[in-house]
Amino acid sequence: MSLTGQFLALQLGLVVVVLAVVAAVSVAQSDAEFRRTEGRRLLSIAETVASLDAVRAGLADAERADILQPTAESVRSVSGASYVMITAADRRILTSADPRRMGELLPLGDSGVLDGRSWIGTTASGGSPSLVAHVPVFGEQGRMLGVVAAGREYRGMRERLATATPNLLLYLGLASALGTAGSVLLARRIKRQTLGLEPEEITALVEHREAMLHGIKEGVVGLDPAGRLTLANETAMELLRLPDDAVGRTLESCAVEPRLHDVLTGRVQGRDQVVFTGDRMVTLNRMPLLTHGRAVGSVTTMRDLTELVALQHELDTTRSATDTLRAQAHEFSNQLHVIAGLIELEEYPEVARYVRGISGARSLRTDEVVSRVADPSLAALLIAKTSLAAEQGSALRIGRGSSLRPVGESLSSDLVTVVGNLVDNALDAVRGGGPGGWVEVHLSEETTEVRVRVRDSGPGVAPDLAEEVFRYGFTTKAAAPQSASRGLGLAITRLVCTRRGGSVSADGAVFTARLPRNENERNNGTQA
Repeated sequence: MSLTGQFLALQLGLVVVVLAVVAAVSVAQSDAEFRRTEGRRLLSIAETVASLDAVRAGLADAERADILQPTAESVRSVSGASYVMITAADRRILTSADPRRMGELLPLGDSGVLDGRSWIGTTASGGSPSLVAHVPVFGEQGRMLGVVAAGREYRGMRERLATATPNLLLYLGLASALGTAGSVLLARRIKRQTLGLEPEEITALVEHREAMLHGIKEGVVGLDPAGRLTLANETAMELLRLPDDAVGRTLESCAVEPRLHDVLTGRVQGRDQVVFTGDRMVTLNRMPLLTHGRAVGSVTTMRDLTELVALQHELDTTRSATDTLRAQAHEFSNQLHVIAGLIELEEYPEVARYVRGISGARSLRTDEVVSRVADPSLAALLIAKTSLAAEQGSALRIGRGSSLRPVGESLSSDLVTVVGNLVDNALDAVRGGGPGGWVEVHLSEETTEVRVRVRDSGPGVAPDLAEEVFRYGFTTKAAAPQSASRGLGLAITRLVCTRRGGSVSADGAVFTARLPRNENERNNGTQA
């Protein structure tokens, strides 16, 4: 059925139900009115008969009892009652329009007439229910002579419905006409609001939308103008760590992070806005929704950049390793040129002295790192970064008191990432500052965590940018050409530290990172 047909059927059904209830109420009210009005009239008739001298005489003297029947029939025919019966004191019927009932006992039901009280009620007289009034007849000295019963048979249900049918049909016709008109108008209004779609089409559209939203890999979040979530698929719920009952709630009640709140509400605009949520890096794109030129909310799509950033970091690590190898190759080439020239000049003693000098310097740098950093991966990284720093005219040194024992594979990998990014950032800060620039790395460990502090001779970070430098894409090198790797290293550093439950902070030219050990790493550290 169409929407109009459904409304029409519903309206007609309601009309029929209401009319049935009205009919039942009308019949009940008619019955109550009949009992009230007819009961008083029948009581008046019975009292009139009981007060007649002829009735008293007929009941007191058996020889004059033949006067009772004409008297009762006369009153019945004049009053319009269904019957008027007179009984003796023992309830034996003395007068009746039906001769077969003569001599029977009058049914009293709940009547208290034998106690000398008048009564109005319902009894089954002659097998059919009737409304009856009982009045006692008293003789001289208050002796009860008999009972007068005046009754009126109830109309049958069919008769009562037949009486009410014309009015009911009129009401049914009027209600049907009004219901039909109302159903058509209501259906038209609703169809205008639903763009002419039938309920089945709306259901199919909603099901298709739900399947599409929950089937795509990207996260989708919808907001209304008041900042309440109107939709969020499973990917968005997982990426943004929203509660299960987030839909219908405001962003404030969902306790979203300030940066995420600013992007979702449009306070921060732009394409591919990056937000860190826990150990995930998410990029968001917000699009306002307009209907007839009026803002009705927004929809924001999001993608998980964590894996992409990890791949990009691996590429940057490879590039860094290549640069380090190139620096070492350049240094080796210069040294080989010196050796070749000394040999050509036949300065053999000088060749031996030069080889011992460069070999001792390299061994000294390696020994300095290895003696304080026992983890092979991190030690190799620091040795390579030392050569890279020397090529650019700077110095990389290990801080006094630094000490790090071998650590687990997971913590070692995270330390290589954090130290490598912080050292690269420090080398960038001192590059171009003239000779004498330096970078110092200090490592310390406890049972629960490893702490890394990197400081340099550069200008440091302004206090108002101490948090901003860890944002993805942020860089202080405004004049430098922008590339995909700009603003990535420190963002990855924070991501790694946060994933382990630690932190990283900047204070001028000093960067401090905390990397907590997990349970297995703590146990291994204790055993070591």
